[in-house]
Amino acid sequence: MYKLFYILMINKKIILGILIIGLLSGCVQSTAFLGPIYTLGSTGNAFQAGLSYGSSKTVTSITGKTPAENIKDILQPKDEDSDLRKLVKKQIKETRKKLNLSK
Repeated sequence: MYKLFYILMINKKIILGILIIGLLSGCVQSTAFLGPIYTLGSTGNAFQAGLSYGSSKTVTSITGKTPAENIKDILQPKDEDSDLRKLVKKQIKETRKKLNLSK
């Protein structure tokens, strides 16, 4: 009898978990509010929470990507970076030479 009760409880938890996931899957779009809501709850500053949400929405509307996607794109190595690095290194070497001559 105890084993049957235990099996029924596990099945209830699994079924309940599947139902909750199914019901809450429509709430994915509102997760953009989680950051500002957390900020409001932790700091109590409504202005900061509103600024956080507003800046996120503005970046998304201008670029078409979320701030996290923009950061991911910036951090991806690109072929153009090597040319830029060469140019910067060249400028640094020239500046160092000029600074050593002035002494």
